[in-house]
Amino acid sequence: MQNIVERLLNGDRRALARMVTLIENDTPLARKWLAELHQHAGHAHIVGVTGAPGAGKSTLVTRLVRELRNRGRKVGVVAVDPTSPFSGGALLGDRIRMMELAGDPNVFIRSMASRGSLGGLASSTRDVVRAMDAAGYDPIIIETVGTGQAEVEVMRTAQTVLVVVAPGMGDDVQAIKAGIMEIADIFVVSKMDKPGANQTVAELAMLLSLDPNRRKASWRIPILKTSAIKEQGIPELADAIQRHREYLIESGMLEQRAQRQVRSELQTLIVQAVQNALRSAVDEEEWNRLVEDITKRERDPYSVARELEARIGLK
Repeated sequence: MQNIVERLLNGDRRALARMVTLIENDTPLARKWLAELHQHAGHAHIVGVTGAPGAGKSTLVTRLVRELRNRGRKVGVVAVDPTSPFSGGALLGDRIRMMELAGDPNVFIRSMASRGSLGGLASSTRDVVRAMDAAGYDPIIIETVGTGQAEVEVMRTAQTVLVVVAPGMGDDVQAIKAGIMEIADIFVVSKMDKPGANQTVAELAMLLSLDPNRRKASWRIPILKTSAIKEQGIPELADAIQRHREYLIESGMLEQRAQRQVRSELQTLIVQAVQNALRSAVDEEEWNRLVEDITKRERDPYSVARELEARIGLK
């Protein structure tokens, strides 16, 4: 246990797996070791893959990882799954969805439960990515749950965001127009062998042409068609991801995105610290009593919140 950081930095998969488990359990040791790993991270290209449920994200990621391995890359995958309401664990798992990759020593896959995280990303996702980064995995792919507009959370962790859209999914493009449009660096129309793929590409192209911000941007968002089943379009997707990485570096956007991510992470850590302090200061019995008093209109939420802020030292 004492040399887990050193072993992880040397690429020990068991040490990385142990670290990820400690991160998911939110142990004090995990925070201590993550602080040591921080200076060794920051090298990996973080790729977010998001889109509506059923768009084919998992199959696409599996084929993309295989392509990246053919190019000699050491790939990490964080698959953020829906949370079981009973166990709190992931309902889906990498053992089911990415079995063919499990035996490759240069691929590290971890399924994580979203645990109700509003953006579809577990709060510990950044820490797991940092550990994989320090262990030498590059790129690291984050595949999100696919919960609609709340998927914008992936933008605060990934450097390149793929939005996956499948043809024939009804109002899917309308949903994109309503929110996810802004976070895409690359659009992927999956299942290109299905009817309607060309129409979906045309609709996305039209939406991009109507966006004044996108028209002025120096990065022209590509719209790529893929078929994971027929293994078509995957090399082109890998090339587009690499081109976006190069664009981020040359334009200085990579540093801007890194700063945006650090701001988000600091805010998250501070909110977690406040929540932990509140749990320590107010036991469940008192909390239930306060909720009941407010519900009965005997007290108001504003004054109660001020009292609790004072109790944990915020005022």
